[in-house]
Amino acid sequence: MEKKKGNEFGSLKLNIAIIHPDLGIGGAERLIVDAAVELVSHGHNVHVFTAHHDRARCFEETLAGSFPVTVYGAFLPRHIFYRFHAVCAYLRCIFVTLCMLLFWPSFDVILADQVSIVIPLLRIKKSTKVVFYCHFPDLLLAQHTTALRRIYRKPIDMVEESTTGMADLILVNSRFTASTFANTFKNLDARGFRPAVLYPAVNVEQFDEPYAYKLNFLSINRFERKKNIGLAISAFAMLHALERDVIQGRNLVEVSLTIAGGFDKRLKENVEYLEELKSLAEREGVSDQVTFITSCSTAERNALLSQCLCVLYTPKDEHFGIVPLEAMAAKKPVIACNSGGPVETIKDGVTGFLCDPTPQKFSVAMARFICDPEIAEKMGIAARRHVSESFSTKIFGQRLNKFIINVARVKSD
Repeated sequence: MEKKKGNEFGSLKLNIAIIHPDLGIGGAERLIVDAAVELVSHGHNVHVFTAHHDRARCFEETLAGSFPVTVYGAFLPRHIFYRFHAVCAYLRCIFVTLCMLLFWPSFDVILADQVSIVIPLLRIKKSTKVVFYCHFPDLLLAQHTTALRRIYRKPIDMVEESTTGMADLILVNSRFTASTFANTFKNLDARGFRPAVLYPAVNVEQFDEPYAYKLNFLSINRFERKKNIGLAISAFAMLHALERDVIQGRNLVEVSLTIAGGFDKRLKENVEYLEELKSLAEREGVSDQVTFITSCSTAERNALLSQCLCVLYTPKDEHFGIVPLEAMAAKKPVIACNSGGPVETIKDGVTGFLCDPTPQKFSVAMARFICDPEIAEKMGIAARRHVSESFSTKIFGQRLNKFIINVARVKSD
């Protein structure tokens, strides 16, 4: 396998594989696509392996041809009667990994995303280094509400910690996740495992269209209950309850809310939650001012961002959150919960507002933009500058490339 000098670190041109469970549309998928694109730009050969890739519902870069995407195991179920999602995800990723090992030559570095159970299989080939990207410990995302579920999750949780510790390098998406990782995987922490932080990024240049500031609030998130999208609807409805002097007499009929995000009809929760949100808008009396858009394309998302007043980001204790970066890159301020990743990306009072996750706190912040849209414009300019300096894909690519190169060098020494 040929290796040669090829990038700014004076390092080798590497053959890199990336394993991701389901290459759809979401924050984790956006990071993987950005990783592939940036590693290719640094001169590496990159090949993405996944169990699902719907060409009608994916990021455009996966169709561009700069890196191949190979699918194995699309026939395997995602769940069994809407249960056993974790086991099915493990089986799908194991199948992808076995096919990759069987049908493809060795890779210098393999980046495994989300599912750590594949790491022992990847270590079969001693010459390959394994990097694991942990968005958040899965055991904290899973439900342990009943005795039966706790019994079901116990071996899965144990496997997650033990296999994660087999990686040559562990990356996480924020300092918040790094702290959670240490508190969750106490055995790994005691053994000296310290994950490195690699923030996800956003392509700032894609938002170079002219900017407008209509009286529209925008929420972008997958239609999942943990995203707490109902907070945006309740906060929007509460604007009508604020004293008239707070809104300064502006006609709230002109103000609207758009809720857009990833939607997969295969997922029961997506279907149910969308209906729950529509019912909430009806009960709150604002259904005629709330628009729902499912699975919009990148171009449609960018158009929505260009036309809104600000973005509402509602998840509490979000591990990182790519949407605030996209909003700020589009020169839009963000109102978000004052916890988790957004605390590391949003400058409170400068590029947006960090609030307690209550409708009242969110609505007060929203009212400030309604009263004076120029504040949104001023914050938007500061937001764009902030993202360009700290969270661009170029910076992300440089940092990822350095991590990959350092891991590969350990192998050859």
